[in-house]
Amino acid sequence: MDVYPLKFKPIFKERIWGGRRLAEVFGKPLPPDVPIGESWELADLPEDKSEIANGPLAGWTLDRALAEFGPAMTGGEDYRPPFPLLIKLLDAQDVLSVQVHPDAEACRRMGKGDPKTECWYILDAAPGAVIYKGLKPGTTRQQFAGAIEAGTTAEWLNRIEVRPGECHFLPSGTCHAIGAGLLIAEIQQPSDTTYRVFDWNRVGPDGKGRPLHVAEALECIHFGDDDVSLPATTQGRLVDADEFKVDKVHQSAGDAVRWDSGCMRAVLVVTGHGQIRGGRETVPFAQGDTLLLPAVIAADVEAETDTELLVATV
Repeated sequence: MDVYPLKFKPIFKERIWGGRRLAEVFGKPLPPDVPIGESWELADLPEDKSEIANGPLAGWTLDRALAEFGPAMTGGEDYRPPFPLLIKLLDAQDVLSVQVHPDAEACRRMGKGDPKTECWYILDAAPGAVIYKGLKPGTTRQQFAGAIEAGTTAEWLNRIEVRPGECHFLPSGTCHAIGAGLLIAEIQQPSDTTYRVFDWNRVGPDGKGRPLHVAEALECIHFGDDDVSLPATTQGRLVDADEFKVDKVHQSAGDAVRWDSGCMRAVLVVTGHGQIRGGRETVPFAQGDTLLLPAVIAADVEAETDTELLVATV
């Protein structure tokens, strides 16, 4: 069987801070009457595996396809699971917790968790919407531990107003939070390890607050990293990290380009629609779709309207 451009069924996550904008903006078929904060577009985690939605492999999970066609998919003979990317769409109607994700060394020290470096691409932002990205220069572990205990955590974070079209890179070990009124595309390592240090004194439907992980977070935060609040990237190569790379690609209506074989690409459609031809399949795409282009195929990308794509490679 020949491989081809793959589309996937989204995996929806109910979140206390979520809403309904993933349906309003992207037409996602959200379950009724619950706040959905995340749509996992491309995932290969133990409890959440994307299911292929198109072509001869429809119904297969991503890990099954990789087990069967690993070298053709990834372009490498030595592929080992899990798939190296996790791609999400986030609807933050309320502020998210202040949190941190570990790096590989912190995971080894603590004997648990998986590393997570990520980036946020701002799809839409309410006027004045902000993110919290990194600690203010000079913040020490002792100072931040005291702030957690005093409930003044946010005062020690860089508060950054954001606009659509910006990409913010957050290496593992960066303390952060997403503010309210944001629609975000998140590209990251395949990990769901999150340590919360502050949740804005919020309680759930049961009247209880969500658990915090202060000791683990303090072990993971990179105290002394003062460069994470640098200006966001907006054009071309948005992220150039060891873990993954992200490029922003624009095609005008009617443009057609060819992407050569030899490189696996995960493509998130920011705006526009068109079609991708690869292998023996022609696959339509629209705003909010995520496609995986196997390394073995060359792909012809035709934009029917002005189109912006985020292209992630590893």
